[in-house]
Amino acid sequence: MVEFASQTVAVVGAASGIGRAAAVELAGRGARVVCLDLDHDGAKTVAAALPHDATAVHVDVTSQESVRTAFDSAGADLHALVNCAGTTGRTGRPTHEVDVDDFDLVYRVNLRGALLLSQAVVPGMVERGYGRVLHVASIAGKEGNAGMAAYSATKAGLIGLVKSMGKEYATSGVTVNALAPAVIQTPMVEAMPEHQVRYMTEKIPMGRLGTLDEAARMIAWIVSTDCSFSTGFTFDLTGGRAVY
Repeated sequence: MVEFASQTVAVVGAASGIGRAAAVELAGRGARVVCLDLDHDGAKTVAAALPHDATAVHVDVTSQESVRTAFDSAGADLHALVNCAGTTGRTGRPTHEVDVDDFDLVYRVNLRGALLLSQAVVPGMVERGYGRVLHVASIAGKEGNAGMAAYSATKAGLIGLVKSMGKEYATSGVTVNALAPAVIQTPMVEAMPEHQVRYMTEKIPMGRLGTLDEAARMIAWIVSTDCSFSTGFTFDLTGGRAVY
């Protein structure tokens, strides 16, 4: 499969989880992948295993300077951005007990970080008349998860950001979309309390977790040239939990 031959795709959060799976999938389809992550060693390990001169770049999405520096390094001829950076923060607490500092951190990674990444790549894409931006949101952003106020609120905000951007750049050749997974078997999910994972899994009609391969294949299609008439949209990956 060579859908991405001669294309450069930046994957943020490429060191593990959905980001790593997306990087592997995209490289397998011909893309030159730039692996960006706060975990630079992890990103370098992933990049070293990929073909097409994949590279690794350190980025802290909470820092505007770090994002700018990272994308200066990543190169100007970027065809697609896949943003998988995210954190749940502390979970299992009712909203009135949420620590404000923890809420702020989740916001800075999940929502503010997405804004900074978009601002770093969209102008060049618009200038060239082509680009694909995909931010990984969550079913929590559509429906909310009890005990996950910060995560749910920031992922809902991310979906709103994507809707706005999709409309703003609809005639530019640049599409901006989101993916809303239910529970995917990732290191982040494995680190959550068992009861929290069980609560979310029980809501999935298929009765199972999603796989990294399923997420990676959908991401690859969304940022491909084939996905040309969808923008501002949040794609479902929930095993039937969300049907809207």
